[in-house]
Amino acid sequence: MSFPVTIEDLTTDWLSEVLGYTVHEFTAAPLGEGVGILGLVTRIKMKSDGGPATLIAKFPSPYPDNRVVADAYDMYNREYQFYTQIAPTVPLRAPKCLHAEFNDDNRDFVLLLEDLDGLRVGDQIEGCTAAEAHQIIEGLASLHRNTWQPDHITGIRQHDTEGQREGMKGGYQVGWPVVLEAFPEHFNDETRRLGALVPEHVDRLLDQIHDGPLVIAHGDVRLDNVFFSDEGIALVDYQAVCKAAPEHDIAYFVTQSLSDEVREAEDWHAVYFECLTREGIEYDKALSYERYRQCALYFLCYAVIIAGTLDMANERGKKLADTLLGNSLRSIEALYAFDLLNS
Repeated sequence: MSFPVTIEDLTTDWLSEVLGYTVHEFTAAPLGEGVGILGLVTRIKMKSDGGPATLIAKFPSPYPDNRVVADAYDMYNREYQFYTQIAPTVPLRAPKCLHAEFNDDNRDFVLLLEDLDGLRVGDQIEGCTAAEAHQIIEGLASLHRNTWQPDHITGIRQHDTEGQREGMKGGYQVGWPVVLEAFPEHFNDETRRLGALVPEHVDRLLDQIHDGPLVIAHGDVRLDNVFFSDEGIALVDYQAVCKAAPEHDIAYFVTQSLSDEVREAEDWHAVYFECLTREGIEYDKALSYERYRQCALYFLCYAVIIAGTLDMANERGKKLADTLLGNSLRSIEALYAFDLLNS
């Protein structure tokens, strides 16, 4: 299998062949700082016969340490599987996939995607309005309704793999002392005590969360991955797509991307549950709510790992860490989710 895996590998001949029209010339450059940490995301500007003026190309990360992480969590294959298996079958908008290739032997990949540059991208630090939260939740519910019990989808694995479990426990233990020191304003004696117990409960939480109906989850629903338009939302970055509980996406989004004001404005689990079940899916609401609380507590792992490893010399990185960690802890307290450590 031979396809480009870096910007330097791209040629007009290859682009013309896979896109189906003649590309006369192009320029390509990585997107802005912080975009595509575990992969190389580039914008291609083209002069061609009938094609768009720009498109997005995604390649493997050029950094060995990042590549190790991406390969360990099968991120490139996950995104390839989403665009080739799932995206054409669900109503939730994703960038149109113009071409995709993946090499099973060395896990290289390339994606050519629609450029959503004309849409407004969300910002996890700034948050969103309640109306925008409704748009996102409606979109997530449509994805989950249309992938309910996805046993037939063989290329996507469950979230609760052994690697995921060990990564969460190990990463949390590394990040926990860092966030305690860097963000003391988010902790009191009780949250310090209870938060330190989370790693020893990760296995049990993941067992409980996955004991019930599963769906295809985006896996990384935060505002930085959401694009808004008059017609609705589009989600990008499917490197964490997985089989997971329906509440996986909604809990991550609500507990770490919504401001306190918006999060407290409505019962977002109830909003999601109504959207999910309105077309005939039979599902126990009490079970769903319990899984929602379990997911909220489990995703403290994400907040601690991200906030404990982001470059604090980067101003946006520090603000993002502060935002998602504070949002997560306040959400857990509001849901009494720390009580799950005793159940």
